[in-house]
Amino acid sequence: MDNNSRLKVINRDVIKYIIIFFMFWGHLFAWLSVGDTPPDGLFEYLPFWQRLFVELSLLTPPVMFFFVADGYKYTRSVKKYAQRLFIFACITQVPFTILWGPITGWWGANIMFTLFFSLLTLCAWDSRFKLWQRITLVVLICGVTAALVSEWMVFGPLTVLGLHIFREKPKARLIWYASVWGVYMLISFIPYCLDGFSPIEAEVSAVHLFDFAAAYVIMTVFYNGKKGRFPKFSKWFFYIFYPAHLWLAVILRYVMK
Repeated sequence: MDNNSRLKVINRDVIKYIIIFFMFWGHLFAWLSVGDTPPDGLFEYLPFWQRLFVELSLLTPPVMFFFVADGYKYTRSVKKYAQRLFIFACITQVPFTILWGPITGWWGANIMFTLFFSLLTLCAWDSRFKLWQRITLVVLICGVTAALVSEWMVFGPLTVLGLHIFREKPKARLIWYASVWGVYMLISFIPYCLDGFSPIEAEVSAVHLFDFAAAYVIMTVFYNGKKGRFPKFSKWFFYIFYPAHLWLAVILRYVMK
């Protein structure tokens, strides 16, 4: 057994439980802190330890994109996989809109839709169409995520596509991943660069970089490609948990009001 194999000690379900732990508390602190006014995205008035959970919750999206690429390879039915993602995306949209509609506007789709479109991107790429037609389909799907303003928009499908294409080419996969999220970082923090970084903005930038790098390391170095002990329970738990924790945030916000 080589050194790389010895490091692959975490199965799929353990990784998912770890990221939803950070996602749950990060989202809860974030949603309960913004009130009914547009957030600046930094939640700078939170205590540092709560703000850290908010920022570490960004471990979740890259890992979710990794698992879409992984699930596409191993699923018995891509059609049923896509149906599950779409159904739970629709279910999740209700609490998502209740939470974010009054704050950032009513037009926007939750990350489950981005996962759904990411899966469609893989189907388009592996179709029997000619290369230019497949590229056109990928561009159109990315355009839909942008038009819907789904969370992470084009960065989700592009990440998943690169992870799939370069699955057996670690160097190319890393370059693709770093390029996609490097562009995201550049676009996201251009306003900060123009105005000059504050200490909070510098902190957020650093944690973003850590999140994206840590997600990649977890999935490529420590993930052993195996399921957990109770795969059926875990699968449905993760699907149900996402809309459920949004509903919890909705209830808590109204109670605290």
